[in-house]
Order: sequence, then structure tokens, then C-alpha cells
Amino acid sequence: MRYIVIGASASGINGAKTLRQLQPNAEIIMVSEDRYVYSRCILHRYISGDRDIKGLDFTEKNYFEKYNIKWINGVKVTELNDGKHSIRLSDNTELSYDKLLIASGAGSFIPPVENLREANNVFGLRTLEDAERIKEAVKSVKNVVVLGAGLIGVDAVAGLLNHGLNIYVVEMNDRVLALQLDKCAAEKYHELFREKGVNLKLKVKAEKLVIDRNNNPKKMLLNTGEEIPCELVIPAAGVRANIDFLKKSNVKADRSGLVIDEKGQTNVDDVYGAGDVTGRNPIWPTAVKEGIVAANNMAGNRLLMTDFFGSKNTMNFLGLATMSLGLVSAPDETYNEEIEIKGGNYKKIVHKEGVIYGAIIQGDLSYAGILTQLISKKIDISRVKKPIFEIDYSDFFNLKENLEYTY
Repeated sequence: MRYIVIGASASGINGAKTLRQLQPNAEIIMVSEDRYVYSRCILHRYISGDRDIKGLDFTEKNYFEKYNIKWINGVKVTELNDGKHSIRLSDNTELSYDKLLIASGAGSFIPPVENLREANNVFGLRTLEDAERIKEAVKSVKNVVVLGAGLIGVDAVAGLLNHGLNIYVVEMNDRVLALQLDKCAAEKYHELFREKGVNLKLKVKAEKLVIDRNNNPKKMLLNTGEEIPCELVIPAAGVRANIDFLKKSNVKADRSGLVIDEKGQTNVDDVYGAGDVTGRNPIWPTAVKEGIVAANNMAGNRLLMTDFFGSKNTMNFLGLATMSLGLVSAPDETYNEEIEIKGGNYKKIVHKEGVIYGAIIQGDLSYAGILTQLISKKIDISRVKKPIFEIDYSDFFNLKENLEYTY
């Protein structure tokens, strides 16, 4: 049995490891365009100089040797022929498979801003190569524009802070991290970034990048008429699934990315998928779980991905820790929001009819554990008679006469 795994990030690495644990004698091949294994979540620490390439590696020591995985790196998959059960690589090598796991991830999306796609010094932040280009570029520039203030955009800002640059963030929403935070939690980061000299341009849109005759950036024009000087642009307004190699195959993809079911299986036999390539819930814990689930089903075990809670977004920028889980704001008037601000710590819980659907915790994260359980398992708290911010595990257990606990 030959398994091929495309991609060497969270889902691919964990999927391949799971396959080896379940199939000790199988042949496992991993193919990746990346030459190193690294966490994309901490690429900004490479830009800042806090970590080297080795420090980005999230695998255990001697991972490929320990799990007997053949790693073909530095090449792209250019074509999938599901009829022949084979893939073609950028070096024109053809590899056959019995079962295939597509964990090719996603790449940076360059928004349709005039001149942005033609200009030099325009780099996303999705790969180690991106981070290396940015790290080299900041040696000779003074003004940087980051397009987008989601997690990737804020990561980019964090990596650039200590390079003596003028940093401008252009964001269409009214706050940074709009998907993860509400206005109150985001404002804390606004204050910290402004203290560091970051120029936040919120509720505005980039319309044109002005370039010179050599295609070098000079300034960014906003829809407000404002002009921002820049010699480097980092687009962080979204990603696109790496699925170009599927065009000639029968594997189904939609506008978001690869389509998989709860087993990680595609519409084609023996082809599975996991992680950011699906374009859904692009969070590290979810990618890991999807890789493990897909690998189990590839190996003949039935395992379903029933929990797409995705869990949590945990961030710690400029020393301020924050966690968001599920819904961060009430979607309509049938939901209740409760807020507690105490000693510089911020807590917000979104609930309805005894079930908690989301929360934000900023500062002290000690309450995160129980909230994660309450949200992911949809536990009914309606019978708990204490304030919602004081609920703990003991509220869900009772003692029997024989002193045994019962839930």
C-alpha cells in the first residue's frame, strides 16, 4: 500500500504520522513545495529575529526517520490524474498512489488594487520564502503598508515592529482582528500598536499603488483621497486554496477550496483532504484534527470530524493575551451578551437559552478551559444558579450516597 501526502504543514505532518501509526508496513511519501517544515503561525517571529528556521519547526526530532516517511521537498504537484491514481510533479516526475491525502494548504491572495500585482516588493506572509523576502526588503525601505488587519496582517505588524519602520495598516473594518474580537477587545490592541508608532487606517480601502518606471512602490492611494508613502506592501487580506493542480482531475472544488465530507474524503475514491486547502475554518487545531481524521479513514478506520468548533483563536501581541471562542458577538436579538471588566481583564460571553455559543477573554485566560468545554460540548448551564463568570467544573457534578461523582 502506498500513501502519498501532499503538503508538509499541520494537517499533512499529522496525517502522515497517523498513517504510520496505523499502517506500520505501508509506504508513505510526502511531497511539498516547502524545503523546510515550519509553523506558518509564527513566521512573524522569523521576521523579527526571535526565531531561526530551526525554531519554526513544530515536528519532533528526526520526524521523517522516526516514522519512515520519504519526503520529496522543493517541488510542486502540477497535476492529479485520479483515473490513473497518479500525480505529476514540477520536475516532471510521476508518482502513483493507492490513497492520496491533499493537504496543500493555501497561498496569499493579492487583492485587485491597481498596480499591486505588477509591482516589486509586494509579498504575502504565508511561506518561509515570503518571510525571507520581507526580512531582506526591510533592510532598505522606510515605509511599509500592510493591507488587512486579520491574524496574518497583525502577525506581519508584530514582526516588523523592531526594524525602525513607518508601518501603516489599511483595514476596511472598524477594528483589527474583526473576526476574532469585538470593538472593546480590539481597542486594547489599537492602543498598544499606536504606542509603538503603528499608523492604523481603519474603515478605509486601498485603491491604487503608485509605482515608478521600474515598478517600485512609491505610495498607496486610499478611497478617502489620502496618500500613504510606501516602498514595501504586505497583502494580508485573505488566502486562496492551493488547488490549481486539480483542474484536469475529477476532484470537486468550490469557490472556497477542496470539498470534503466528515471523513475527510473527496468525491473521488481514494482521494482525501484536510486543512487550509478546504478554505473552511483555517485554524491550526482544526487542520491537525482533519489530518488525523482523514488518515484514519484512509487506513480503514471509521472516524468522523464532527467537531468543527475549531476551537479557539489564541493570540498574544505586545504582551496582551486574548482568546476568542465561537461567536464573538450576538448575531441577533435572541442572543444575550454578558460582559465583565475587572482589574484590566475583559470577559464577554454570548449565550442563548442556557447554551454558550461564544466568548472573548482578554488578559487573564484562566477561565478559558471551562469555557472551551461549555461551548464545544453545548452544555446547558440554565440550572446553574451562580453568575455566569463564576461557573466551574464542580457545578456539573453531584455526589451519590456512596460518595461517587455523577454528572
